[in-house]
Amino acid sequence: MTGDPSFSIPARPTRRYPHGSGVEYEGGTEFELTPDSDYTEPELAAVVTDILADGPYRYGDFHDLPMPLWLVRDEDTADVFRVAVRDGTVRLHVLPETESAGLQRFYRRLCEDEASISWTVDRRVDA
Repeated sequence: MTGDPSFSIPARPTRRYPHGSGVEYEGGTEFELTPDSDYTEPELAAVVTDILADGPYRYGDFHDLPMPLWLVRDEDTADVFRVAVRDGTVRLHVLPETESAGLQRFYRRLCEDEASISWTVDRRVDA
């Protein structure tokens, strides 16, 4: 697909394991995918759920959060990243070992499965 946005990763998060608090991430890169029209959070979550269910993804969601959030592994590229739906956007959160291929593939799947939606991609870097 020519004309795809770049999913280059200029900054990766670092993991911290605070005593008794699980894991925290500092810094990193996030890609915010915004549809060309207004969609509700449940509508966007349904789009993401359909893409994940079609594979080649292994994923789990976090049930007790105020927003839809999945930890995703692309079985073909072996990339692991988080996908969140928030404020009318789909957000791809880079983890320390995430590579661009898995993010690019998810975006392409999003464009193919929801051909009626055009997406704007913004990259946010927190170094």
